[in-house]
Amino acid sequence: MQKLTPLVISCLLVFGVAACDNVSKTSESAPTNPNEAAQTPTSQTTEASQKDAQSELRRRQLNEDIRAREQRNNATGGDANRAAGDLASEVRSKLEANIPGGQLTVSAAKDGTVTVGGTVPNQDQIAKIEPLSKEIKGVKAVVVKATVAPPNS
Repeated sequence: MQKLTPLVISCLLVFGVAACDNVSKTSESAPTNPNEAAQTPTSQTTEASQKDAQSELRRRQLNEDIRAREQRNNATGGDANRAAGDLASEVRSKLEANIPGGQLTVSAAKDGTVTVGGTVPNQDQIAKIEPLSKEIKGVKAVVVKATVAPPNS
């Protein structure tokens, strides 16, 4: 037994060293050194990401996420006085899903007032901001500071 104990301990140490030797990365393109600057995405990658973010599937996913949050809120008592951060997040998701090409910022106050700023491609989309925002439970007023600006191509 005395000879077996050091053998078991040394096997565990060797196994531990071997397991810790391979540094994991979040992706193949992740830098080996965390202080390395990230690579700038190509215009094709950026365009593909933008199309994905504005796709019908993404829009449905965002609306389903909002519905799920609302159901959780209702299950916990249906509190209409929600945290400002939660309100801003839900309104941002709702607008992102339904106003493609918009560059909008959303901030919310504790009293349920939501302020939406930024730019959208046309006037029709500005008109959509207030009704879409008010669909979120807890939003009492919407201040629209967005302007019309053509999308960057």
